[in-house]
Amino acid sequence: MKVGRYLVVFLFLMALLITFGNKGLVDNYLMSKRLNQIELLNNSVAAENTDLKKKIVLLRSDLVYIESIARNELGMVKKGDIVYRFPK
Repeated sequence: MKVGRYLVVFLFLMALLITFGNKGLVDNYLMSKRLNQIELLNNSVAAENTDLKKKIVLLRSDLVYIESIARNELGMVKKGDIVYRFPK
């Protein structure tokens, strides 16, 4: 009868170790969730890199795009444009 008790205790301890121990089931579940988060972040960074590469190509070669950036973001005007200033 003592052997049966020891066996049950041993199996219970092993089940706890497999579930909650280092590299156990709980740790594996948490790591898979973390991996999914990192993959989502990686995909968003890759999409941002693609957009930035497209902007770099446009800034190096497309004069119309450069002009639109200069007008909209930097507030520059062409020679002959009429500028209206409104009081704040």
